[in-house]
Amino acid sequence: MLVLSRKIDERIMIGDQIEISVVDIKGDQVKIGIQAPGHIKVYRQEVYEAIQQENIEAARARPASLPDLDRLLDSSKQDKKKT
Repeated sequence: MLVLSRKIDERIMIGDQIEISVVDIKGDQVKIGIQAPGHIKVYRQEVYEAIQQENIEAARARPASLPDLDRLLDSSKQDKKKT
């Protein structure tokens, strides 16, 4: 891990496209600004972890009304062998 000291209005560059700036410091709280291209998602860690957990749970959920994916794939392979 790289640890840097910065003062208000000083910046850190990550690659060529991500800029992090120290906006304010009050007591033990530091406000930072992040400029990044729109295709790069920026989350607080606790939000990122919640999203990851929701994705895991969604991947595990299988609605009863949907056919089993493995069965569909197998039947697709069978159809291709027949032709």
